[in-house]
Amino acid sequence: MNERKYFFINENSAKAAHDMMSMRDYISGSTTAEYRREVNKAYDLADKAAEKRPEEAERVYRIAERYAKKLAEYYNKESRIGMMCPSVMISGASNFPVRKKEKQVAAWDRNHQFYTQVQGILTKIENIMYGREIIKSDDERAIEKLEEKLEDMKNLQEQIKATNKAIRLKDTEAGNDLLREMGYSEENIAELRKPDDLGRIGYPDYELSNNNANIHRVEERLKRLKAAKERGSYEQEYKTFKVVENTEAMRYQILFDGKPEADIRNLLKSNGFKWAPSQGAWQRQITPNGKWALKRVIDKLKEMEEQYD
Repeated sequence: MNERKYFFINENSAKAAHDMMSMRDYISGSTTAEYRREVNKAYDLADKAAEKRPEEAERVYRIAERYAKKLAEYYNKESRIGMMCPSVMISGASNFPVRKKEKQVAAWDRNHQFYTQVQGILTKIENIMYGREIIKSDDERAIEKLEEKLEDMKNLQEQIKATNKAIRLKDTEAGNDLLREMGYSEENIAELRKPDDLGRIGYPDYELSNNNANIHRVEERLKRLKAAKERGSYEQEYKTFKVVENTEAMRYQILFDGKPEADIRNLLKSNGFKWAPSQGAWQRQITPNGKWALKRVIDKLKEMEEQYD
C-alpha cells in the first residue's frame, strides 16, 4: 500500500458550471468526491499490481499519481468549459449565443478526447500487472505481434464505423437488427443508444480519430522495424571503440576495450545509452532519436580520440 495523492479540484468553478447547466442544487464537494472515486480505482489497481509484481511497485504508484494529476486537469477544465455558455434552459431561447455554444461544444469534445487518453493510463497499469507491456522491438516476434495488433485496430475501426451507421438509421428497429448481427446484446444496444452529455449516440467521433492515429503510429513503426531487419546488422571500428547496429536486438551498441573513463560514461548516459552487461556494450534502442544520439556520441568520441593523440 502506498500513500494516495490527490490534486486540487476547483469546487467554486464546478458549482458555477453546474448552475449554468441545471436547475437542481449543486451538492457541495460532489465533483471532488467523483474525482476521488475515479482516482481510487487507479490506486486500487496499482495496489494489486504492486502485490503481484513487487519489483514494479514504485513504477505503478508513480503512474497512478500521474493519472490523478491528469484527471484533475480534466475535471477543472470541464468546469471552466461549462462556464463558457449557459444552457438554453437557464438563459432562455431569446438572443441565445449560438456561436458561443458551438465553441463550448468543440471545447468539450477536445476535453473528452483528453479524458479518453487519460484512461489509457489505467491500461498501462494493467499491462504491467499482467506482463502485457508494450511490444518491444527486440522481441523476435515483434513484427508478427505488431501486424496482429494492427489488424485488430483496423477491425475495430471498421466495427465503430458500422456500429455508428446502424445506430443512426432512421428505422431504429432495422438498426437494432444490424447491431444484433454484429454481436451486440440488448444491454449493449441500450447503452449505445443512450445520449451523452452533448446528446450524441453511438461512438463519439474522437474514438475514430484516436484509433486512426494509433493505426498510423503502428504502421510507421512496422515500416521502420522491417527496414532495419532487412538491412541487417553492421559494425564500424574506430580507434578506441566499436559501433554495432544490432538489428536482432534492435539496439545501437558502443563497445570499448575495458571500462571507459568517467567523462565518456557521462557522455553515453546523457545521450540515453545504458550499460548492458549481457551484451558487454553501451546501448539504446534503434529509433530515429537513437540514430541522432548515436551520431552525437560518435562525433564527440572522435574529438576525444584526436585530443588524446
